[in-house]
Amino acid sequence: MNNRLRELRDARGWSQGELAERLEVSRQTINALETGKYDPSLPLAFRIARLFDGRIEDIFLPDGA
Repeated sequence: MNNRLRELRDARGWSQGELAERLEVSRQTINALETGKYDPSLPLAFRIARLFDGRIEDIFLPDGA
């Protein structure tokens, strides 16, 4: 699954560690999300969407999108 997480994080000037703290996950989880090695659980996807004031489908895109 593709996502805009790095783009959104960079726009706010946050490091992976800062985003991880805000979401209460590890920095390694953020790295795995950003590189497409890990798809978030639904609760985590909702937390990410709320943090960035968006919808899940605005942040996480189907493969090929």
